Amino acid sequence: MSNDHAYMARALKLARLGMYSTSPNPRVGCVLVKDGEIIGEGWHQKAGEGHAEVNALKAAGDNAKGATAYVTLEPCSHFGRTPPCAQGLINAGVARVVGATTDPNPQVAGRGYNMLREAGIEVVESCLQAEAEEINIGFMQRMRSGLPYVRAKLAQSLDGRTAMASGESQWITGPQARRDVQRLRARSCVIITGVDSVLIDDPSMTVRPAESGIEQEARLWRQPLRVVIDGQNRLPTNAKLLQQNGDILVATLSEPSDKPARPAGSGELNYWTSPATDGDKVDLDALIRYLGEQGHNEILLESGAQLAGAFAAQNLINELVLYCAPTLMGSNARPLLSLDFSEMKQQIRWHWQDVRMVGNDLRLTLTPLTPAPEEN
Repeated sequence: MSNDHAYMARALKLARLGMYSTSPNPRVGCVLVKDGEIIGEGWHQKAGEGHAEVNALKAAGDNAKGATAYVTLEPCSHFGRTPPCAQGLINAGVARVVGATTDPNPQVAGRGYNMLREAGIEVVESCLQAEAEEINIGFMQRMRSGLPYVRAKLAQSLDGRTAMASGESQWITGPQARRDVQRLRARSCVIITGVDSVLIDDPSMTVRPAESGIEQEARLWRQPLRVVIDGQNRLPTNAKLLQQNGDILVATLSEPSDKPARPAGSGELNYWTSPATDGDKVDLDALIRYLGEQGHNEILLESGAQLAGAFAAQNLINELVLYCAPTLMGSNARPLLSLDFSEMKQQIRWHWQDVRMVGNDLRLTLTPLTPAPEEN
């Protein structure tokens, strides 16, 4: 129908309201339309609470019978923390369902649509599919490959430097860029850094609502899991991040017998032991796979040049968000990424996704450029 795109666009807008709160669940919106009027709408607000379809049906009440439901993700067909949404739409007497994209979760993956069709409901698929998948880019990737979506955040000067030779890096960018980073943190399931960054900058690595500019109910705020890559167990017992609320995972080569203490009620401190590698480094690929197995959709890498370079060298970065400040730091300052290349063929090329101003800084968003096949 001619209005399908317009109503789905409204559903997608609702889905985005869950950008910072639904993890590990996908962000989903639903709009119910009858006789050309919206009679109910809803969005998934928090894991364990009602899905978008449930909230929209509640808003519509008995008027949902004979309506068209616009849903940004295929309605679930299985019992999880909540009953299946496909059955809820059937019970409400909905006549037509327009979906944006199929749910890649093996527990759903077409079963929701099939359940609706078997109940005599007309189903239309793939309405604004690309837009819907972008909202849940991490969830989609994890369900299809088992791997979360890794977004690396870096800040550099005009001459491509990220810290002074001493490691000092606060602050290269302005307050607007730092507020933008708070939004990246808020949408992420995990924030990863290296122990060297902890030793030099002593960051808290938390989401700070007052600094984010995000308007959201207090009950929906959450802290991402913070992961410190610390192969040699050098994490200081007085590190600021240990004093902040939220769970912490230390990725190490061997779990220490003497572990840092945390304030009561601040969160868990757990250790993940890396498989053996050729050197004395934590296996980054194994760590990312482990985090995917734990249900994490989006990971934000905030680290220095060494760790960021290691992620890039192993092709573990799905998206690079680079803030460029209009300042010069000199040739002795540290580079953006530590990569030991000697030939042009080793270079890693990227594709421009977005370029925009954030305050007085540039925000550059890039994705890896898939190399073209070599000619024979």
